[in-house]
Amino acid sequence: MTLPDTRVSADVRTGDAGIPTALPARVGVLGGGRMGAGIAHAFLLAGARVHVVERDAAAADAARDRVETALSRSAQKGIEIPDADTLTVGTDTAAFAGAGLVIEAVPEDRALKLDALARIEGVVDGAAVVASNTSSISIDALAGSLARPERFLGLHFFNPVPASALVEVVTGAVTTPEVVGAATAWVQAIGKTAVVVRDAPGFASSRLGVALGLEAIRMLEEGVASAHDIDTAMELGYRHPMGPLRTTDIVGLDVRLGIAEELERAFGARFTPPALLRELVAQGHLGRKSGRGFYEWSER
Repeated sequence: MTLPDTRVSADVRTGDAGIPTALPARVGVLGGGRMGAGIAHAFLLAGARVHVVERDAAAADAARDRVETALSRSAQKGIEIPDADTLTVGTDTAAFAGAGLVIEAVPEDRALKLDALARIEGVVDGAAVVASNTSSISIDALAGSLARPERFLGLHFFNPVPASALVEVVTGAVTTPEVVGAATAWVQAIGKTAVVVRDAPGFASSRLGVALGLEAIRMLEEGVASAHDIDTAMELGYRHPMGPLRTTDIVGLDVRLGIAEELERAFGARFTPPALLRELVAQGHLGRKSGRGFYEWSER
């Protein structure tokens, strides 16, 4: 059997034609939750001026606190942090005007993301690259309503962003090679490693990660072993830095459930969420952010 060639050509990786591969001077992030704040933190440390936009004043204040807390932790580790005026946080997407890159980081809901992307595209100019931080929703499905889908792609960051070394660069059917090349260079500029994948349900990381996580939940549900022992088996036996159940707690059980439901629609029963996952989410046990998931968390 001949396998398809999914390698990315050199010009895609280097972004030689048309779009500067130097980090944009201004970067926008729509959504200042845990992921959005982490993305903002990464670009601030790399030297960009970052604009975070949230839905209301209270959410904007919370977003600012998240980013500033992350910057303080970096300073405690001896990392040089930028001046305070390089971060602006507000509620008006007009702040994105003139940004070279804007990333939406709203919750994993197709309607919310479509609305977010429309708001971004209504403000930025034709030279801007727009990206989604989606972990499972089709990039082509999101691009369908955009006026400039060729300048749109996925930039899938991982939680927690400061500690994660990976970003998935997800290419849509009409994303230009120059956009992919520039985005790959920008990921490298913020000190992370880019993997380039074509648009497919769950991309590479979510599809594999969720498959492992769901099976671990089924094993826990069936009483095969405790959460600790299932995780330890993967950490010591397969050298995973963190077991699948603890990883699910950090990602968020509600996030994992939403991704599993998206993958179930695409691939069928092998991604059907276990009853235990649904029960815990219904009870509000979402993992680290709620204080309890498969583990008890004293710090959120």
